[in-house]
Amino acid sequence: MLLSGKNAVIYGAGGSIGRHVAAAFARDGAAVYLCGRNAGSLEAVADGIHAEGGIATVSTVDALDAGAVSDHANEIEASAGPIDISFNLIGVTDDQGTELTKMSKADFLRPIAIGAEAHFNTATDAARKMEARGSGVILALTATPSRLALPLVGGFGAYCCAIEGFYRGLAAEVGPVGVRVAWLRSAGSPETFADDVAADERGDQAGIAESDYLEQMKNDTLLKRFPRAEEVADAAVLAASDRATAMTASAINVTCGQIVD
Repeated sequence: MLLSGKNAVIYGAGGSIGRHVAAAFARDGAAVYLCGRNAGSLEAVADGIHAEGGIATVSTVDALDAGAVSDHANEIEASAGPIDISFNLIGVTDDQGTELTKMSKADFLRPIAIGAEAHFNTATDAARKMEARGSGVILALTATPSRLALPLVGGFGAYCCAIEGFYRGLAAEVGPVGVRVAWLRSAGSPETFADDVAADERGDQAGIAESDYLEQMKNDTLLKRFPRAEEVADAAVLAASDRATAMTASAINVTCGQIVD
């Protein structure tokens, strides 16, 4: 198991991608600490992990509350030992589907402000703790609008760009002492689509709204499909593991070839 003996904190663990990452980390041996604002969704994820023999602990933590983030991390390190992996997967309540010229300033700025504050809080707190002992991995999730000119993504594209820029700078600062920073860049997984954007587990559309747009998006990938949430989670396991010790300040491309590096 790639993450055996490691402690992993996952913010947004009750979300559509977070729950897959949490389960994958636990299956590969990590003790996972599930954080978010909705205790019910976190408990459901933990129950699934426990059913498979994994270790999961639930805490209601708002990533926008820097004090709560720090206090929670301190509690983990006091009771279970060092945090080896910190992964921020929170949602940013972005408005997609509206043209920028018809969008309010508040709707545009919301995901940028929420994302910047939450990632700053979780990543810098983890970085301080990891720097002190000279090891650790800090991860995030972004998406293709950070690199591609896509319509109707509102402030989400700017959010992705801002977060990637932040993590590049953080990687440069903490790298010399052995702390790695990376982010997974996804093309979007069917499991995260809204109810009117249904798709099957292979990423094939099944009667979706805006079907022409999504069909074009899918066909723009080299694999002609979207990445499944479990595939994103598997890539996260690798990035967090000691098999990726030369990887930092980098995007892990899980776009099924929508972006070609």
